[in-house]
Amino acid sequence: MFAMWLQSAGGLGSLGSLALPILFFVALYFLMIAPNQKKQKKWQEMLGQLKSGDRVTTNGGIRGTVLTVKDDVVILRVQPDGVKLEFVKSSIAVVTTDEQAA
Repeated sequence: MFAMWLQSAGGLGSLGSLALPILFFVALYFLMIAPNQKKQKKWQEMLGQLKSGDRVTTNGGIRGTVLTVKDDVVILRVQPDGVKLEFVKSSIAVVTTDEQAA
């Protein structure tokens, strides 16, 4: 009975043609999607932990010290003149610590 089913289904060809896209999707998930989700989660946690006094770098390359953190706005003091700039919280790329700056 099993042999008749294989012959009517075209052998393992139909099963093999389904396995290739599934294998491709699994590889795509583990090589691209999962690491990106992990990176995104880590970045969101970093934004949630922002506080006054943190030294940060924006996506545009501006470095400054956080003065205030509101809902989705961060006010930075930028050197050398101590100018205050307002940024959207999502534009913060990285929090730099004193050990990283040295």
